[in-house]
Amino acid sequence: MEEREDQLAARLGAALRAAGKTIACAESCTGGLVTSRLTDIPGSSDYVMGSIVSYTNDIKERLVGVRHETLAAHGAVSPETAREMADGIRRVIRTDLGLGITGIAGPGGGTAAKPVGLVYIAVSSEKGTRVTENHFSGTRTEVKQQTSDAALALALDALTEVQA
Repeated sequence: MEEREDQLAARLGAALRAAGKTIACAESCTGGLVTSRLTDIPGSSDYVMGSIVSYTNDIKERLVGVRHETLAAHGAVSPETAREMADGIRRVIRTDLGLGITGIAGPGGGTAAKPVGLVYIAVSSEKGTRVTENHFSGTRTEVKQQTSDAALALALDALTEVQA
């Protein structure tokens, strides 16, 4: 099977390198997929500083800096948690951009209020933090892939804003 270049990750990497900016990720439902895609690009150590797969609330709190009160009031899958994940990873690893990703990849775990495919993605930069609510569908693998695409695109957009 011929390996195809990940255009989205390559574009983000090239933009980060050109701007002299760095990125770190706090990933939950993607399990490190975004970081994996970023580090598949040769030379990514110039801009990828680190990542934490914060799959549990305990890790979100202790390592990423999500407040216990946020998790208790809003849950792990919420815009508030995604925001604190993005801000926290940016602060902890000391990068220009921080990505926070939390959601329900399925096939189980969803509820009427928070269905399978609900994903919150946040990007933190010097210009502030933006959170998007996404509703993806498909298999677990497809939801994770769609989430990683959306996260890379959101980071690329945020980088463009920082440079403006």
